[in-house]
Amino acid sequence: MARNKHPEETVDLILDVSLRLFMEKGYEHTSIQDIINNLGGLSKGAIYHHFKSKEDILVAVTDRITAESNKMLADICSRPDLNGKEKLKAIFKESISRPVQDDIFTVAPDFRNNPKLLFSLLHDTIENVAPNYVLPIMKQGVCDGSIKTDYPEQLGELILLVANVWMNPMIFGDSREESYCKIRIFSQMLQGLGLDIIDEEMSQRLQELAAIYQKSKSEE
Repeated sequence: MARNKHPEETVDLILDVSLRLFMEKGYEHTSIQDIINNLGGLSKGAIYHHFKSKEDILVAVTDRITAESNKMLADICSRPDLNGKEKLKAIFKESISRPVQDDIFTVAPDFRNNPKLLFSLLHDTIENVAPNYVLPIMKQGVCDGSIKTDYPEQLGELILLVANVWMNPMIFGDSREESYCKIRIFSQMLQGLGLDIIDEEMSQRLQELAAIYQKSKSEE
């Protein structure tokens, strides 16, 4: 039956099954054969027709999980009721508050063992999120006076890299306590730049995500 599906439906089936297995078994402990065994007769060739590797499947799963993220970023960017700094805070808060983040931190592999995925994260941060969403906000903030910098592009990239890489437990394996220390120094750094955008609720949420990731790794 699976062989008769349209290509889009086949891809959806592969991603549905893969997400469930990644969450149940962990990414590292899920094999291509495990995925095949749960596809109702779909062949290995059919999988490799759409995906070159298990990493490619994970990238597609993550892309689908975060498909609403770009819409969220665009919606905040276009809000007329917020100044630049307020938009920056809103983006940061919404990015970590969405319930789907629990799934992402449960499914995610150890990036230290997946350099291809780490490069993909860095590339997307610098080539997509920074110029298309954060830079316009930084420029607006400079114009409306809510953000003080002569280097909006570089400051936007710095904030994203610190938030998405240095503070990412999927890269450094930080415990809840270690995450708290990084959050505090990140907050202090931003305050020194006049960007008091990290509140206690965000701090607690970031620690919660770190704990979710650590729990998923300890159960593998």
